[in-house]
Amino acid sequence: MPSIHPALRRPVLTLCAATLAGGTLLSAAAPIAFAETSEPAPPDHMSTTGGDLLGRPGTQVHLVPGVPAPPRTTARSWIVSDADTGQVLASHNPHWRLAPASTLKMLFADTVIPKFSKDEVHTVQPSDLAGIGDGSSMVGIKPNLPYSVADLWRGVFLRSGNDAVHVLATMNGGVDKTVAEMQQRANDLQAYDTHVVSPDGYDMPGQVSSAYDLTLFARAGLQNADFRSYCSTASARFPGDYKKGTKDRDSFAIQNTDRLLSGAYGMQTYPGIMGVKNGYTTNAGNTYTGYAERDGKKLLVTVMHPTVGSDEVYKEAASLLDWGFAADGKVQPVGELVPPKNSEVQASLAAGADNKTDTNGSSSASVHVGSSGSNTLAMTAGIGAVLLAVLAAGVLAVRKHWPAAVQERLPDEMPERLADLWARLRRRGPSQ
Repeated sequence: MPSIHPALRRPVLTLCAATLAGGTLLSAAAPIAFAETSEPAPPDHMSTTGGDLLGRPGTQVHLVPGVPAPPRTTARSWIVSDADTGQVLASHNPHWRLAPASTLKMLFADTVIPKFSKDEVHTVQPSDLAGIGDGSSMVGIKPNLPYSVADLWRGVFLRSGNDAVHVLATMNGGVDKTVAEMQQRANDLQAYDTHVVSPDGYDMPGQVSSAYDLTLFARAGLQNADFRSYCSTASARFPGDYKKGTKDRDSFAIQNTDRLLSGAYGMQTYPGIMGVKNGYTTNAGNTYTGYAERDGKKLLVTVMHPTVGSDEVYKEAASLLDWGFAADGKVQPVGELVPPKNSEVQASLAAGADNKTDTNGSSSASVHVGSSGSNTLAMTAGIGAVLLAVLAAGVLAVRKHWPAAVQERLPDEMPERLADLWARLRRRGPSQ
């Protein structure tokens, strides 16, 4: 494929070095020289979600002796992070809001995969395929034929099929409903750079995301076993037409368009690669998020908008992963991947405060309190027991689905939530 902007040239800049606690910080925030270029520059002020350094333009990394600087790239934006701890090892304009292309399908999958059993079968109607953008990538779904949900998801992940996305979105209540749910999911993940217009990542006015947000989507999706299975599948068979006059159905081979996973078009498969999603559109150029494991380390990398060639996004992602495996555990992080909002915990705590009953069936928050100190003490103990029980249940529910490092953060937030609930209960006063 030709370069998305063959006439544009990347700025030539000199990185300045500043000494910070824990090592040397490379930053392109104050470049010394630029070549003439018509290419857009990153905004001066970007989101600081995950840390102040992540909002600065240019490359951010704390260097230590024995660890080289990250490789030079042509990408407008990239980020390398530890998937387990959430530490951002290095970044380059990670909050620059750019067109995401089909990497946005990770958010679609994270939102919709839990809705349907993978064994559920749906017969595609012609209306299911309405509204697919011209020139979209397709897996080859035909109307009036049945497909399992697992087949549809393989079409999404392996062939980046917008036809499969639209069928699943229809099953989910329609494109508009799905887009709204994706936006809500992005907000729940604190992916505030993302604005969803289409569920498939097709070029649409105002549709943007960032390397930081795409990494959040990948990290969230990878908590789901089905998501992990689909995104790590290099090749599969996809159902075709029924053979004439029989109940037997043809199938055809599909290969993952992620070249680091499939080794397609002469690319070498990356050692330890486990997915997750690549993308290309005329507006976005090439985008890529990858997850790889090596020697017990688990890394996520996202690369957006390199300027040369369709293979460059994979080459730059591979070089950044190589650097990340060498640097992980040695460099001081420049930020973190924030955990999702604890909506499950908040809902459990709110439900517990309002509805939890004691052993006699009466509301703990409505216990009649007399003037004696013993009654007051009993009420305090009852409320404390209820809150602790609900708190434990909420934390356990969340811990089942997130890496150890995220789990460890949850208890640190609990005192504030406990205090807030205690204040709410005190404001209610005794029941009359």
